[in-house]
Amino acid sequence: MTSESLDNHSLADQLNEAFTRPSGREFNQMRQVEFKTGIAPHANGSVLCSFGNTQVICAAMIEDRIPGWMRQQKVEGGWLTAEYNMLPYSTLTRKDRPSSKGKQDGRNIEIQRLIGRSLRAVVDLKKFPDKTLWIDCDVLRADGGTRTASITGAWVAARIAINNLLSRGKLDEDPIIDNLAAISVGIYKNTCILDLDYPEDRDASVDANIVMTGSGQFVEVQSAGEEATYNKSQLDEMLDLAEKGINELVIAQQASLS
Repeated sequence: MTSESLDNHSLADQLNEAFTRPSGREFNQMRQVEFKTGIAPHANGSVLCSFGNTQVICAAMIEDRIPGWMRQQKVEGGWLTAEYNMLPYSTLTRKDRPSSKGKQDGRNIEIQRLIGRSLRAVVDLKKFPDKTLWIDCDVLRADGGTRTASITGAWVAARIAINNLLSRGKLDEDPIIDNLAAISVGIYKNTCILDLDYPEDRDASVDANIVMTGSGQFVEVQSAGEEATYNKSQLDEMLDLAEKGINELVIAQQASLS
């Protein structure tokens, strides 16, 4: 699908005056995106990433050591890993901390693994020898898209931390090979839409999270029907919307760093 077709959408949807998004946004319009850097002064890099009302603090910290399994297996380079957590007051009703339950939250584990492997796709770990880059994503306020905001903000935090090492001569080469961002898309009221907030995510018949590099390569595509199905043309339309959103996010990332 071309960008022209995305802008025009389908004639049927243009004629469907009943279609409105809860926020009043257009089908291909993202929420306001904002990056506030330096939010955690003790971290090597940090940012408060906001997608509308969704707010995530993303912080990067660097340790001069690698996991034991890397030493045992004599794996060269460094490592990157992530942790994700929703603060108790991030949702309308209090969310218990995993530590109070005595076990990890399954959803948290899934998302932090997604963040870690997404970032590793754009970091050459061989250029990051004998170091571990920790990424911590803490959801301050949840209104849909916390995992996509976490990934997008985590890249900014990592970029700041790596820039700091490079400026101090602690790295010979830049290990970050591309931008990275993520966005949600879905089918809401039979219409493909970009960047779902909570009411849309709750009521969507299909939702997807797309992770892409700045050069347009896919890192991960997670899509599922909620007791519904979708066809190839709808999937193509959602992917085109995601690409549009990722391009906007990359521009915003670069602006925040400049």
